[in-house]
Amino acid sequence: METDKREHRRGGARLQHTASGPSRKEPGKPRKNRSKGPKKPWKQLRTQEKVLRVLLIVAAVLAAVLLAAFLFLHFFIQKPTLPTEPKVPMPQESGELLATDRPGRTSADRKEDFFTFLVIGRDTGGGGNTDTLMLAAYDVPNQKLNVMSIPRDTMVNVPWDIKKINSVYNFYGGGDEGIQALYKEISQLVGFVPDYEVIVEWEAVGELVDALGGVYFDVPIDMNYDDPTQDLHIHINKGYQKLNGEQAMGVVRYRHDNMVNGKMKGYPNGDLGRIETQQAFLTAVVEQCLQIQNVTRINELAKVFTKNVTTDLTVNNLAWFAQQAIFGGLQMENVNFCTMPNQGEMVWSRSYHNYQSYVTPIEDELVDLVNECFNPYKEDLDPSELDIMSVDDNGRLHSTTGRVEDTKANSSGGGSSSSSSQSGSSTSKPSSTPKPSATPKPEVTATPTTKPSETPTESAQPSQPVESATPAPSTPVETTTPAPSAEPTPAPTAAPTAAPTAPPADGGGEVVLPPEAVS
Repeated sequence: METDKREHRRGGARLQHTASGPSRKEPGKPRKNRSKGPKKPWKQLRTQEKVLRVLLIVAAVLAAVLLAAFLFLHFFIQKPTLPTEPKVPMPQESGELLATDRPGRTSADRKEDFFTFLVIGRDTGGGGNTDTLMLAAYDVPNQKLNVMSIPRDTMVNVPWDIKKINSVYNFYGGGDEGIQALYKEISQLVGFVPDYEVIVEWEAVGELVDALGGVYFDVPIDMNYDDPTQDLHIHINKGYQKLNGEQAMGVVRYRHDNMVNGKMKGYPNGDLGRIETQQAFLTAVVEQCLQIQNVTRINELAKVFTKNVTTDLTVNNLAWFAQQAIFGGLQMENVNFCTMPNQGEMVWSRSYHNYQSYVTPIEDELVDLVNECFNPYKEDLDPSELDIMSVDDNGRLHSTTGRVEDTKANSSGGGSSSSSSQSGSSTSKPSSTPKPSATPKPEVTATPTTKPSETPTESAQPSQPVESATPAPSTPVETTTPAPSAEPTPAPTAAPTAAPTAPPADGGGEVVLPPEAVS
């Protein structure tokens, strides 16, 4: 009974509550929402204060970032100033043509933000020879970068027998004097002194490629070369492949295979083929460096650069150039590689008693190229500002200045004669000894080589430059040459002992070289 009463009371309470009014859940009567009522003033003020505090913090952080960026740009990234002192302070000798940066012209005569660089690739394994020389020009306002390779066998107007431009640096002992001498010869080829130098050790190529995780490249020919003295071993098959650092070093250093039975294979067009491969490889490296995934490798790349590159530009200057290239919009289609317009020549060496392979500039084409892509001045370069060497049908050397610095170059039998390029006889060889024939024949005939105004055929020059011009490590190039007062004089009736034969018609790039010419 008591249980029934309790249940009755509970149920009655519910009935009573229902009878007294609608429940909170009864439809038709909206439920009151206390949260939508007007806020109290003190709560609104607190909310506004929080929002304002967050905005102030964000503004402070942004100001700090902008200030740091400004300080970084202002104090770290610095635009380079053009050199005011002459880069070639060489004493003037009687009649010697000195390197001058176009006398009488000032910075007002220059193009705005147009910078030039001499890029020197030193092969430390090969004695520090400057086998890679490039002239670069960066036109910042127009975002154009042009690079011209100067062949290692380019003939320059110097007073010693082997007149290849790659001999200049070591002949003057390297270092600052070697750089100054290179500046002089480059300025006489292009009509101005480059603003800055960038000296790159070839080891940097391999380290750079490894830092990038390898580089994909289409190797143009099979490469097989071994030099135990340098611990250099190159064995790379032709074709598209991913190269590691060691393989990349082999590709850029390769010139020819080892000699077998007096013959060796290599590039059909000799050192020019090597230059083409280097340019193509550098293009592949630049393209890979610009890929977004390599942004995380910047620190590694910077370490490689600082370790292997010597330059008169500061890190701040390099940062400025990088900023201009990245934010200025330098594109790969505006990065152009080219080679100095040239033609092949064979010239008799009084020191080695054989023919040396050279290239000489094609004057009018070179002047046009310099004016279009490399001249930092508003006024065009004039050919009279250059010192260009050439070789005539009789093997005599000429200079556009009218003066050949090697006083024995055009002397008869190695004796003294007029130094003018307009006098004298054949180039320090018997007058009865002709230059190699430009057409394949069993033996050397009296047919002259290609005229300076003509483009030589492959058979007019060996596929690989004679390596005897390369000096031994850290020694001048003339160390193997007798002193000037006792230079050997070939017998007047003797024929060249090892004149190169013409390569086969199939373009195999084979050439016969004298034993002392093997590197």
